[in-house]
Amino acid sequence: MYNQTAYELGTNGCIIRELGQYGDALAARIGKENVFNFCIGNPSLPTPKAVQEAFLDILQHTDSLALHSYTPAIGSLACRQAIADNLNQRFSANATADDLIIGCGAAPELAAVFHALAFPGSEILTVAPYFPEYKPLVEASGAAFRVVPAAAPDFQIPMAALEAMLTPNTAAVLLNSPNNPSGVVYTRKTLEALSRLLTRKGEEFGHPIYIVSDEPYRELAYGVEVPFVPGIYPNTIVCYSYSKSLSLPGERIGYVYIPKNAADAQALYHAVEGGFRATGHICAPSLLQAVIARCAHLTPDLTMYDKNRTTLYNALTEFGYQVAKPDGAFYLFVKAPGGNAMAFVEKAKEQGLLVVPGDDFGCPEYFRMCYCVSHDQILRSLPIFRRLAK
Repeated sequence: MYNQTAYELGTNGCIIRELGQYGDALAARIGKENVFNFCIGNPSLPTPKAVQEAFLDILQHTDSLALHSYTPAIGSLACRQAIADNLNQRFSANATADDLIIGCGAAPELAAVFHALAFPGSEILTVAPYFPEYKPLVEASGAAFRVVPAAAPDFQIPMAALEAMLTPNTAAVLLNSPNNPSGVVYTRKTLEALSRLLTRKGEEFGHPIYIVSDEPYRELAYGVEVPFVPGIYPNTIVCYSYSKSLSLPGERIGYVYIPKNAADAQALYHAVEGGFRATGHICAPSLLQAVIARCAHLTPDLTMYDKNRTTLYNALTEFGYQVAKPDGAFYLFVKAPGGNAMAFVEKAKEQGLLVVPGDDFGCPEYFRMCYCVSHDQILRSLPIFRRLAK
């Protein structure tokens, strides 16, 4: 006997990782130089030197028993205080260590928050395009996952469509900005309109509708503002990861931030604590917490990503592709010639070019590509994109 839903999740994996593995196998057969793999959002910026130095210094100068012991379930005070100080410095957040819970990366943080918000019949909405793993994370909490159709070509939030889907069972709206897969940043104007809408509907329904703001790409923006969502809408729960900003995707460290002025903030905090407990993700790695306590203020040098972004965006638009303007993250979301991304992906594979169809992102006419790769790979791939455009 086994759980059928878990079996289906295990046997029908994430298409992003499946294509990435296909690319690795293809490179082993025909040579890495002949494969142009744009599937996996694995940071290609070096981990900051200060982070590397912090690891070494902590390992060399901290008592090993103390270093590798459990921290409190919610995270060490030093780590939480460093993050609160950074939020206050950057956003005047009025945060304290007691508003934060340290998590093992964004996915466990989201899982805990969804468990905290789920009630019988509850729904959590997101806006297409969206990261495919949201669906199993939401559904595992017991809530229903509902998707607001995309507003192409700019992929801002379609307020009328969102409002039509809000019901008294709506617990939260899940946002991701800068967005994976589109690279779009929700503007302050968009978020202010969303705040007004959710405030009005919350009053109508008699309970708050929270925003869950998934923010692994907050620091990856190119000359545009990434608004601090709690500063616009207090009923916001932030799930943050250092995977992209500090190039630490394999280390799985981040935090949940619940502002003091969120509705039912103290009870909500305890519910998120319970969500972490229910999903088995307490006591994040102590070494990583010690590193973040020293490095929470660091931000990446985006020069390389920006160069890749500009080169690809300019070339693809010149070739005739329709591309959402990528103001953040390290993705391009491109409309497939002919409007069928799956067919385009198969044609591209024949030439060693690997991109991800948008079906699982809620936009089957588009494909996603990651430009956190070498600039040389981008330049050598352009003739293939030109041929495929025809």
